[in-house]
Amino acid sequence: MNKISNQFVSIEQVTDQYLTRKSTDAVTSSGVSFEDILKQKQDAKAGGTLKFSKHATMRLMDRNINLSEEQNERLETGVFKAGEKGIRESLVIVDSLAFIVNVPNRTVVTAMDRTESDDNIYTNIDGAVIT
Repeated sequence: MNKISNQFVSIEQVTDQYLTRKSTDAVTSSGVSFEDILKQKQDAKAGGTLKFSKHATMRLMDRNINLSEEQNERLETGVFKAGEKGIRESLVIVDSLAFIVNVPNRTVVTAMDRTESDDNIYTNIDGAVIT
């Protein structure tokens, strides 16, 4: 074992000699910092595109529901507003269409035409947005 001799005047000299300094900016092997990756993920989650679950896609096809570009934009706006209010499972109504959306994941869970439901009862939601 090597002993540190008394030839150093300051702790910085010891540090430079015996310890390797790591950069304070955490950088991955690809050269992108952790902060940049985190920000990209948060931005994608906050303003990312709306996804449709397999179940919702099947319901849209079975019920012959085709969203126009304007309706899709209103649905995304409704999901954004639900997220701002802290809603996790939301009913979003666009014209005569009803969508159950998992807001944190930005995923449409199911879709239906409101006219085909006699009772108009929606369960397992904690908020609703009508656009």
